[in-house]
Amino acid sequence: MTVALETILPSDDDAAQAAGALQPLQSYLARHPQTSEIVHLIVEDDDQPDHEGRQEIVVPGAALRLLARVLAHMAAGQGVAIVPSTAELTTQQAADLLNVSRPYLIRLLEEGQIDFRKVGTHRRVLMQSLVEYKRADDARRRSAADELAALEQELGLS
Repeated sequence: MTVALETILPSDDDAAQAAGALQPLQSYLARHPQTSEIVHLIVEDDDQPDHEGRQEIVVPGAALRLLARVLAHMAAGQGVAIVPSTAELTTQQAADLLNVSRPYLIRLLEEGQIDFRKVGTHRRVLMQSLVEYKRADDARRRSAADELAALEQELGLS
């Protein structure tokens, strides 16, 4: 099943609110780095007097870390979309997420660098395969940059 990628673009007010919420959330997460921890959130309904509208919500710590990442992007004015790792993407959606052209993505698929399946004549890319490729590609780029920096230092160019 392919997904419709809905990106939420923050307004200036949204970005400011996200920035204000991000710092205390990051501070909390720094003090509580456990991955399996559950977190108790208190939500208040402004329309209810004297704390009658208070409700406690229990969420996994991983969800709170994800919220921090969402807030960081929103605070920077960037759009955010959440896609399940099991989602199947069209080749255009996958190319857009990698910020490459569709023909370049298809070459990566055909070379076996990213897993995909065919549905009739259409290719579908599993989000998890795309994430794995991006992680590996980022690691290759970091390694190349590190080698270049070491070479510059060795040659006395920096």
